[in-house]
Amino acid sequence: MKSVLVTGGAGFIGSHLVDRLVREGFEVDVVDNLSSGHAEFVNETVRREKRFFEKDFSDSQVLQNIRNRKYDCVYHIAAVPRVSYSVEYPLESHDTNVSKTLQLVDACKGNTNRIVFASSSSVYGGADQLPTSESYPKSPKSPYALQKSIIEDYLQQYYIHYGLDSVSLRFFNVFGPRQLGGSPYSTAVSAWLTEIKKGGSMRSDGDGSQSRDMCYVDNVVDACYRAGTSRAELKADVFNVACGDRTTNKQILEFLLTRYPGSKWHSAPWRLGDVMHTQADVSKLHEKLGYTPIVRFWEGLEKTIEWYDSEWDRIKYYGAKKC
Repeated sequence: MKSVLVTGGAGFIGSHLVDRLVREGFEVDVVDNLSSGHAEFVNETVRREKRFFEKDFSDSQVLQNIRNRKYDCVYHIAAVPRVSYSVEYPLESHDTNVSKTLQLVDACKGNTNRIVFASSSSVYGGADQLPTSESYPKSPKSPYALQKSIIEDYLQQYYIHYGLDSVSLRFFNVFGPRQLGGSPYSTAVSAWLTEIKKGGSMRSDGDGSQSRDMCYVDNVVDACYRAGTSRAELKADVFNVACGDRTTNKQILEFLLTRYPGSKWHSAPWRLGDVMHTQADVSKLHEKLGYTPIVRFWEGLEKTIEWYDSEWDRIKYYGAKKC
């Protein structure tokens, strides 16, 4: 594999993936319409070589480049990611997350070696089996989750009927540098660090006992890289991407209150429909692609804090995106 396309390469996860691919020596094209990404996050080499295209990933030229067999692998990270937005605007989010994505998938048919699709743990809908394996039945509880599930199923159809090799990676709660507090991907970590820097108050829902399998972005990037470069045929398989453990909101909040003396917080009601606990079984990803989390939560939190401390004067001016 020499040449790749990354959709959403100006976003939180996509930009980190682009950095890794460039370091590994790949020629990387990035497409991002900046609806939720930031041009400032695009890799300098990509920008210098004029490989960043501020377009929708379903743009006719982008699809034609794929049909012309320009790319060995397509990493599809772009999406309309906010669950609340998908609930309020199901048609608009469906258009990007399903209709346009299907155009991309169809262009890849017979024209690229593999497509790596950024799916989501939300397809489980709040599993009562922890840790949750990929065999757990899907039960999406939002249009966003349903849209991710639909593309997983389409990719299986495209493998069966057209031989398009693909893999769907179900990301759990990803956090790290470049995740802004008001962004579509915001976790408690980025939302709370943003409030601290703004001098605001951290919102804690319920009693803080809810827990998440928090996955530092470098782990997600490593999983993407392994999925894209594996020599094995992946046959539209699905994999959890996480750390396989849990951290409660209360633990994170207490740490931040200690780390930033004088910071404020306030209690809020439980969020309607919020999942209480997530924890992934990542053994399948380890067995088939050799994945092991390289950065655990508390180390990743320190790295994220360092980024916020050093970059706040710059990133505080980055406007929140509509979706």
